[in-house]
Amino acid sequence: MLLSGGLDSAVVLYFAKRQGYKCHSLIFDYGQRHIREVSFAVRIAKAAGCAYRILKIGLPWKGSALLDKKIRVPDKITKGVPATYVPGRNIIFLSFALSFAETIKAQAIFIGAHAQDYSGYPDCRPEFLAAFSRMAKAGTVGRLNILAPLLHKNKSEIILLGRKLGVPFNLTWSCYRGDKRPCGKCDSCYYRAKGFKEAGAVDPLIK
Repeated sequence: MLLSGGLDSAVVLYFAKRQGYKCHSLIFDYGQRHIREVSFAVRIAKAAGCAYRILKIGLPWKGSALLDKKIRVPDKITKGVPATYVPGRNIIFLSFALSFAETIKAQAIFIGAHAQDYSGYPDCRPEFLAAFSRMAKAGTVGRLNILAPLLHKNKSEIILLGRKLGVPFNLTWSCYRGDKRPCGKCDSCYYRAKGFKEAGAVDPLIK
């Protein structure tokens, strides 16, 4: 399970558990601006009773507002590929997960990609995940499946599913800026707030 500490991956973790999977979470410290998401991911893994590993990796070439503080995190929804896109991030994360999964003889790798993500993030698109899954089956002994159960859901549908699964949303972090409180302005905060509103629910992080 690729566990970021965000709302989506938390829902996928609880979904996988409900499906009967014994989950092993990979949490990445890759120098992201919102590094506090790592501690939230650890809390989610512990709450779910799942084993976890934190992998610290470096992306010194940066290329994203999440890695380069000289690039401003945008305050509004942007068209096209956003400044918060980290080039090749899911390719890198899934590759690490593939090696780990094959080593422990896992059956599948879960990722929290979904519809609103792949409108701007090329490494969340259905065709990318399908292609990576084919590559994984061709290039490994275990013929692993890459599963993205939220792929065609929007944020409100994800939140409603999470409520049914008992996801502790108070342990999730979405804000790209990573301050003590969510900024309420970045893309991630916007979609989170919109999702909770459309789901008729209250975000426990906003008081």
